Amino acid sequence: MNPGTPGGLDKRKAYILATVVYEYIATAEPVASQTLTQKYRLGVSSATVRNELADLEAGGYLVQPHTSAGRIPSDAGYRTFVDQLMHPETLQTADRRRIRDELRDASRELDEVIESATRLLGRLSKNLAFATKPSNDAQTFRHLQLIWLSARTGMAIVVTSMGVAAQSLFELAADAGPDELTRLSNALNSRLGNKMLRDIRESDVAAAVDELGLAAEFKKVIMTAMRSARSGEQSTLASSGAQNLLDQPEFQDARKLRSILNIVEEQKTLYDLVADSMTAESPEVKIGHELGVDEMTDFSIVTVPYRFGESAIGMLSVLGPRRMPYARLMALASGTAETLSSRLSDAEIK
Repeated sequence: MNPGTPGGLDKRKAYILATVVYEYIATAEPVASQTLTQKYRLGVSSATVRNELADLEAGGYLVQPHTSAGRIPSDAGYRTFVDQLMHPETLQTADRRRIRDELRDASRELDEVIESATRLLGRLSKNLAFATKPSNDAQTFRHLQLIWLSARTGMAIVVTSMGVAAQSLFELAADAGPDELTRLSNALNSRLGNKMLRDIRESDVAAAVDELGLAAEFKKVIMTAMRSARSGEQSTLASSGAQNLLDQPEFQDARKLRSILNIVEEQKTLYDLVADSMTAESPEVKIGHELGVDEMTDFSIVTVPYRFGESAIGMLSVLGPRRMPYARLMALASGTAETLSSRLSDAEIK
């Protein structure tokens, strides 16, 4: 536990709040003063513990379900725990090795690597894992193929790290031969290889066209294909592990079960939950009402960015009950995101 008086709490109240959170995470049962005095060395009487619990409830850190004599953490209690009381965890060696080995054996396609990371995090976290996929302009250019169809028509195919991003027919004002299209394709692939789509400029294309002495209209053909690749539609999310939520005690009744299924099926809802975290540089946690969705007040989300080189290109998240083991899930998500980032930077994926 960190020193000081977090959230305005004195040392004893902070320690008792932390034990309530730890106990509730472990048991999913409201925590009574008797449980605390029996299981933890608090060094005070049961009556004192009851008084401290009552003060924590009055301060908004705990709530008391009407059917129970025990108390459970509120959103404010969890927030104070996560921000100031929680002991950070490091990823266990076995988990780190498993993440590394499974992602190493994944397909070389960027899409499949992200899907593999999501499935793995869902299994390890025993919750719902999901990842936002890179936007099209954050994809890496792999190659361009210009296919000759006739003297004045052809097809441009742009392939990125996510696969074929665009294919479009073009028409020229003057005749061109297949050799010219091949030479231009090769020149552009050499010049633009491994650049992100968003970093490709018209000046890059113009330089290749001018060096080959080709007609200026080829600049328009290529840039039209690149813009199409950047704006093309694609799946924005990968998710896995929804069934894990059904095993949580919080989500056993039919109403909550339906809300879970609706959330998983509606990808936009999941995307919106992390949309304002897209520029985060470190793990972020949203708890209960902080998610801003009435149906999600029983949930929390841990979100970690993953990167391609120096650029953050997506978010890896774990969605579970507020009663989640925050320290472990933050370590798991961070370790998976770190290994995913390393895998994406592998030359074989570019």
